[in-house]
Amino acid sequence: MLLKDKVLIITGIGPGMGTKLAQIAAAEGARIAICARSEDRLTEVADGIKAQGGEVIAVPTDISDRAACDRLVDETVKAYGRVDGLVNSAYKHIGFAPFEKADLNAWRDCMNVTFFGTMEMTQAVIPAMKDNGGGAVVNINTMAVKKPMPGEGGYAAAKSAIAGATRTLAKELGRYNIRINSTFMGWLWGAPVQGYVKHAAKSQGVAEEEIIKGITRNIPLGVVPPDEECAKTVLMFVSDYTKMVTGASLDVNGGEHMSS
Repeated sequence: MLLKDKVLIITGIGPGMGTKLAQIAAAEGARIAICARSEDRLTEVADGIKAQGGEVIAVPTDISDRAACDRLVDETVKAYGRVDGLVNSAYKHIGFAPFEKADLNAWRDCMNVTFFGTMEMTQAVIPAMKDNGGGAVVNINTMAVKKPMPGEGGYAAAKSAIAGATRTLAKELGRYNIRINSTFMGWLWGAPVQGYVKHAAKSQGVAEEEIIKGITRNIPLGVVPPDEECAKTVLMFVSDYTKMVTGASLDVNGGEHMSS
């Protein structure tokens, strides 16, 4: 098992890749703590994992609240004795709007959750990782940072800040054997994108297959990358197979965007 005996915290357990991250991590032998703001969602995911024999605790958490982040770490250590890895998957997307008409307060809100929430969670977990002799943090990023989408500036700006912080923290925390890496996700075939495809097809009066063809036209692998396959790539960075990797950014988008 890739993550046998690892203890992981995974944030952002929503209807998309966050749930797959939790399910696959548990199946690969990790003991996990999962968080989101929705207690009902967390309970549903946790119950499913337990039914498959996995070890999981669910702690409702708003990552923009530092006290809540500290509580999540404390509950994880109380349950499992340590923390080996953190996957920062939680974010807030504020939709699309031309910059000239953008509500910059919405940008600030996005920054507070997506960037500062990620930093709060990372800062909260450092003492536990230092006590454990090291650990690994993976920041889920977005292709929108490298291949901008018009009208998505607030979200891209917050994720760009994470990209810069990832490299800086990798430099600072390497002395404690704490690794910090990022994965840059593109389209993710899961509930959110499936919902978008249905809505776009209906509004344009075309078959869903036509919308999917439009998405995959620029993806060399020819498919919308599935949530579960992308989640596996993320989890590789908290495994022992990447012990010598820190400060890295990996494109996970089927080849739609290739960094030079």
